[in-house]
Order: sequence, then structure tokens, then C-alpha cells
Amino acid sequence: MSATDTPRPPAAAARTKPPATAWISWVALAMMTTSSVASLRAAPTMAVYGLACVFLYLLPAVVFLLPTSLVSAELASGWKGGVYNWVSLGISKPMGFLAVWCQFAMTIFYYPSLLGFVASTLAYVFNPSLASSGVWTALVIIVVYWSGVWVSSRGTKGVAGLASGGLIIGTLIPGVVLVTLGMVFLGQGNESAAPMTSDHIFPVWAGLASLVLIVNNFLSYSGMEMNAVHVSSLKNPAKEFPKSMFLAMGMVLLIFILPALAISWVVPAEELSLTAGVMQAFDAVFASFGSQWLTPIVGVMLVTASLGGMLTWLAGPSKGLLLISRQEGYLPPFLQRLNKHGVQQNILVVQGVVTTAIGLMYALIPDVSSAYWIFSVITTQVYLIMYLLMFVAAVGLRRRYPDHPRGFRAPMLVALCGVGFAASLAALLVGFVPPSQFGGGNAGLYFLIVGGGALGLGLLVPYLFYRFRKPSWRQPDDGGEAGTDVAGTPPDGSGVSAA
Repeated sequence: MSATDTPRPPAAAARTKPPATAWISWVALAMMTTSSVASLRAAPTMAVYGLACVFLYLLPAVVFLLPTSLVSAELASGWKGGVYNWVSLGISKPMGFLAVWCQFAMTIFYYPSLLGFVASTLAYVFNPSLASSGVWTALVIIVVYWSGVWVSSRGTKGVAGLASGGLIIGTLIPGVVLVTLGMVFLGQGNESAAPMTSDHIFPVWAGLASLVLIVNNFLSYSGMEMNAVHVSSLKNPAKEFPKSMFLAMGMVLLIFILPALAISWVVPAEELSLTAGVMQAFDAVFASFGSQWLTPIVGVMLVTASLGGMLTWLAGPSKGLLLISRQEGYLPPFLQRLNKHGVQQNILVVQGVVTTAIGLMYALIPDVSSAYWIFSVITTQVYLIMYLLMFVAAVGLRRRYPDHPRGFRAPMLVALCGVGFAASLAALLVGFVPPSQFGGGNAGLYFLIVGGGALGLGLLVPYLFYRFRKPSWRQPDDGGEAGTDVAGTPPDGSGVSAA
């Protein structure tokens, strides 16, 4: 490794405490974390397991969500700059580039899976039979994504507000309605579609493939490293942040588990679509109460939340990649250019070409649920590479700079990083195994698609950029964009996770 790849030690000066008016309560931080992590989109995936979904949500919460929350809190309270700076200082600058690349690259597969959900939801607004149409899904992905690129490239303001409002409109209200009506459905004497007895608490073991769907839950819990930057706004981070995270974990688990259970009560697992399962459940519940006219309204609400999240993420990770590439010369000048609105339009366009190609695969793969699951797994695999690097970097920073000021010190950091790293690695490896629900498919083809997507995009592409970079790619230091730190996150740390 060259001398230029070795990061300089961080400044030892204590970070400036925010003014009194900037303090936030630990309850407020828990709400912010919940709003950026919780979503109804993953509910159909776990509803397949019925009562066992409780266990399958709790397990990754303990071995992944908790370590990620506490470790990222220490990193964010001691070093600005997000995951690039953490990994650059804890490991090396090339690994820092790999980390921020994976944070960006996961969105390439995230958008098709997210918009696949949007397409199936919109189908219930117009024609429910379209939910299983690959052509319809591909069309919605392409049209909606490029519309989002057009909006983002014009530097439109207020996108984050749309995403925040989407939590209430498209997650909390529909979630409460779904669970409430589901309980009334059972209370009226209707039999649950999934057994709710004690012998169904754990999933039936049918080989490794029977637990593969749990990998998707790691992505559901991802994004905590972004919310951890708020730790410096707490009056007493050492005591308040753990309380905030445990409260957030409880709320997130409720939002994930209860709707999944409600769906399993109403929709039989064999009839459940991984993309349209939420709308299936709403439609079935409303039908039992003679109120199916509400189904399209709920569909519009769910779409609003998803589109708000997409717009929020569309420019964020790509902006972080842009700023790092301008400083270190990791991307060619073409991808570093800004349009007249100061937006990295070329990166968005190139990303859009790849997203369009992936979206077209929905039209080619007969089973839309299979395509949705494959893209969700690839998204998770790429993101997990970033988490592996983050856990290693956290241990490195604790050992290299033990006296560096931190607003919060994670207890048993090495053990937390060990558990988080092992869980992330296990999830990454398990993701290459076809789930039991798709046992009829070609396992070899599944491995090639997932392996090629995750390893090719997550490792090979950034290696090629780094290997063939030129000194001329490095741009003069212009201080970056005003109001944005090195990771593309506003200085106050506000950011919304897509999970």
C-alpha cells in the first residue's frame, strides 16, 4: 500500500458540543430511528412463516441490529464523515472507497425491488391481476425510476419531508389498520390461515434453504449507521443512547412483526405474493368487512411512502460517492460532473441504465416473486460487505486511537463487533442458497445470478475503478458542497434509511 493510501491520525481535539437549543430527547431519537428503519414492505416475506416470523425477526435484531446500533453510535460520536471516514481511518482509504461504493451500489438493486413492490401495489389500484405481470412490473420500475431521476436532477427541495410524511401516511396508519382489522377478523371466529400454536414458534427445519428468507431481515434493519450521527445531540449519550436504541428496537419489531402476523392470519402462505402480499391482506380483510373500496386508497398510501423513500435515497448515496471520488480520484471525470443544479446527474443516469436493465428482467422471469426475492438478496449481499468493513474498522479505531474523544463508548465493543461480523458473514453466505419457497427453480442459476450480482457489483467494479484510476481524475479540493459532509449526509446527520 502506498503512503498516499494511509490515512492520517484524526485530530485529538474534542468535538464541539451543540448549543442547548440543539439537544434532542432520547425518545425523539428513538422515533427518528424508527421512522427511518421500519416499513411494511418486508411483511409478506416473513408472513410466509406464520408465527415463526416472530423468532425470525428477533434473531437478527439481537445479532445484527443491536451490534450495528451501538457500534455505529461510537463511530459517529467520534468521527465525522460517515462510513468512508470510519473505514479509511480504521483500515485504509481503498477499503473506505469500497465501503462507500457498497453503500451506493446496493441502491442499484434496491430500486428494482422497491419499485417492484410499488408496481404490485399500484396494480390493486387499477387491476389486481397486473400484480403478477412481469411486463407491468418492468414498465412501472422504468417509468417511476426515470421520473425520480428527473426530479432529483433538478435539485428539488423538500424530498426528505415527503419521506417523513410517508412514514405516517404509508406505514403507521396502514399498519395499525391492518393489525386492528386482523384481530377483529380472528375475534369474529374466523380461523387463522397460519397455525398459531406453540409448536409453530420455530420454523420447520428442512435444511439450510428453509431459513434463507431471514437474510432479508438484515436489510430491513440496515441503516442504523446513518441515524447514529444524532448521538452527539443527546445530553447524556452514554446513558440515553442505549435507552433510545432499545426503545427503537421495540417499536421497529412491533411494526415488522404485527403486520406480518396479520397477513399470515388472512392470506394462506401458498397464495402469498412477496411483492403484493400486503395488498392481498388488505383486500382480504376489507372484503370480510364489505369495505373493499378502501383497498385502492391504502394502495395509494403505501405507494406514497415508497416513492418518498426512493427520492430521499436517490441522490444521497451517489452524492457521498461523488464527493469521495472528487477528493481521491476514484471515479473518471465523466461521473464526477455536476449539472447546473449542482446534482451528480451523470452518476444518476448511468445508475438508471443499469436499473432499467435489471427492471427488464422482471419481464423475462416468469415468477415476479422470484425476481423480487433475488434482487432483495443481491441488495442485502452488497450492503453486508459494507457492514463487514465497518465492524473491522470499529475495532481498529478503538485500538489505534483509544483516547480519541467519543460522545459514546459502546460496551464490550470487540464482542459486539465479533457478533455483528459473524452474523453479517453468515447472512452473506446463506444468501447464496435458494430459499425453500423457490425449491423448484434452478439452484445453479440462482447462485450465478446472486453471486454475479453481489460479488461483481460489490467487489469487482470498485476494484476496476481503483486499479485503473489516474492522477488526473482527482479534482481540486473545493471544500465540497456547502451544507454537506464528506459522506453526503447533512451536518446534522439527518437521513432516512430505505429499509
